[in-house]
Amino acid sequence: MGHPIVHTPNIDAFAADSTTFSRHYCQALPCGPSRASILKGLYLHNHRVVSNGTPLPADLRNVAQHLQDAEFRPALFGYTDTPLDPDVQPDALHDTSVEDWICPGFTAVAPFLFADGFSGWTAEFAAKGYTLPEDPLHLWDPSDEPYTPAKNGLLAPSRIAAADTDTAWLTERLLVYVDAMAERPWFAHFNCLKPHPPLFASRPYDTLHNPADIPLPVGTQQRGQIAAQHPWLAYEYDAQERRRVEYPSEKTSIAEYDEWDARRLRAAYYGNCSEIDAQIGRIIDRLKSTGTYDETLIIFCSDHGEQLGNNGFWGRRGPYDGNFHVPMIVRDPREAADSVRGSRVNAFTEHVDLLPTILDALQLENTDAIDERSLVPFLHGTPPSTWRDAAHFAYDFGDLVGKSVETTLGLASNECHFHTIRGKQWKYVEFPTLPPLLFDMSNDPREGINLASDPSCSVIVAEYSDHLRRLVERPPGRDLSSWFQPYGGELRQYDVT
Repeated sequence: MGHPIVHTPNIDAFAADSTTFSRHYCQALPCGPSRASILKGLYLHNHRVVSNGTPLPADLRNVAQHLQDAEFRPALFGYTDTPLDPDVQPDALHDTSVEDWICPGFTAVAPFLFADGFSGWTAEFAAKGYTLPEDPLHLWDPSDEPYTPAKNGLLAPSRIAAADTDTAWLTERLLVYVDAMAERPWFAHFNCLKPHPPLFASRPYDTLHNPADIPLPVGTQQRGQIAAQHPWLAYEYDAQERRRVEYPSEKTSIAEYDEWDARRLRAAYYGNCSEIDAQIGRIIDRLKSTGTYDETLIIFCSDHGEQLGNNGFWGRRGPYDGNFHVPMIVRDPREAADSVRGSRVNAFTEHVDLLPTILDALQLENTDAIDERSLVPFLHGTPPSTWRDAAHFAYDFGDLVGKSVETTLGLASNECHFHTIRGKQWKYVEFPTLPPLLFDMSNDPREGINLASDPSCSVIVAEYSDHLRRLVERPPGRDLSSWFQPYGGELRQYDVT
């Protein structure tokens, strides 16, 4: 895709044998809501999984349940961030077992769950002599002691050897599964945490990219300029400090991060990307050696993006393309796809397209209501005569438990969200009660100038607002958005008014 330095030779080779969707967007932030759109084929306003702790409504079939009906045995490697519907699993109200966080329909062959401290991996981790920290998020740290980076130095490597990482562990289990399934039909949902923070990369990935060559963040960086754009962006800028531990620096706040912080944090992130690449290479090599590569539909994508300092943000915050524009590469093994291998599709595509694509490729009938359509015509070089001219995504930023954003901005929890239309030129972001945002992506690709109040753009605002109103008209259905289950905690219902 033209990145100047990131090292991904295996994914590059895979893309040359597949179809790359260059304008692909996830539907929501953070992980759980985005994954719900993949699993259900629905937008956020329809599945209503608004956070990582929101239960997945059981009345909506997911991809695993579709494939179970076709006599597949869907297997999960990693996590889905989907607590169970309280009406389906009443015990989930008082129990925090592994099963409470596995999307129904999947057999968890290698669960890797925040809710239980990644117990499957850490059991082997401890058996190899590693010390288990009290907080599992410190598993990747450079040492058993609290760590602060040295001034003008790269982040120290993770204490975990490359052969022992969570990414390697998940890959090993997938390879065993592929061998064991042999000629039987199989479906694997393979989910790595990395390159998600904690950013520490194992050797040799920690020094694979020269920090001097790394592109610096773009877009408005100063809090005052960000606050002038929108009150919610000002809140988000301040709120990111709560997760500063995920982006290590000797500085006392993210507002103080400088060019060197950006270079070393990005070097670690790119190193983790390269570790993913190495393991993807192992998986593809195994499929080829077992003779199943040309019998397997492979979809490579990410649940969400990462700002990496762009627009002044570290993490998954804001309406920016850095959060929602994600990689998507699909290899259809059938002969019909041969003529377009190595090509790029520039049409807007979305995570909600993945479920219908899988069902279409397997020639399975779908009678459920879903939000979008199959990508198989693109994979076969016969794009549909009509297709969307923009992507839609949303974010629910409410705080059901602490009410922090509600208190700061004077909002009810059910007012804490936005919907976005992202077209070729315009990106329009609408909130229920806060003012909108409008960016001219052709002339302001860094999303630094909010034109929503510019009188010359009033027609664009009205047009896109009307588009959103039609799009998000939600049919009645089960809404569990007021329920929340913290990792390792109990599921309960909260007041959203």
